[in-house]
Amino acid sequence: MSGIDLTGMVLLAAPAGDYDRRLVLLTKERGKITAFARSARKPSSPMLASTVPFSFGTFHLYEGKSAYTLVGADISNYFDELKTDFEGAYYGFYFMEFAAYYAQENMDGKDMLNLLYAALTALENPRLDKKTARYAYEVRLMVQGGEFPQDVVKDGSLSEGCRYAFWYMITSPLQKLFAFKVSEQVLEEISKTQDRIRGKLIDRKFKSLEILETVTS
Repeated sequence: MSGIDLTGMVLLAAPAGDYDRRLVLLTKERGKITAFARSARKPSSPMLASTVPFSFGTFHLYEGKSAYTLVGADISNYFDELKTDFEGAYYGFYFMEFAAYYAQENMDGKDMLNLLYAALTALENPRLDKKTARYAYEVRLMVQGGEFPQDVVKDGSLSEGCRYAFWYMITSPLQKLFAFKVSEQVLEEISKTQDRIRGKLIDRKFKSLEILETVTS
């Protein structure tokens, strides 16, 4: 096995065996990968904190035939502030599950990872509306996945404000994507339209979304 360093984030973590963890990582260099962290669930393990969802940094791995083995990590952001925000954490879990759906192995994951990082950072900002951030994230990730119907900006059945909001979410620079505001009326229109688009194009249910909608209802 050869050693490799990858920049990424833990999207999902699950128990494996007595003390190990099975991780799904979104990485800049290789897209979505599966890695096993040996003894990571032991209280004395130096990888205990770095093998949980939201952990972002550099992961030191050995590459095997079907999976990677994690041997260390240098974590630069745990998103601790987001984890202590009950509602924000559920948004974050949904964002990561949505990313896991679109990410693929051996893809260039830079844009997707940057989007996810920016979205989680936006959730930590108390001045930004989380529901607006959710739809901006969904739209942009579906654009990156090549599935979003961009002609929605020409849909005459939508208000001008809603069409402009979709245009903004599709085209704005990433650093400005989450820094926009809309009226409650326009946000409700965005919500209904995007929920319809997502339901039509994605044939699966997201458990984290079901929990999020229950929490925020």
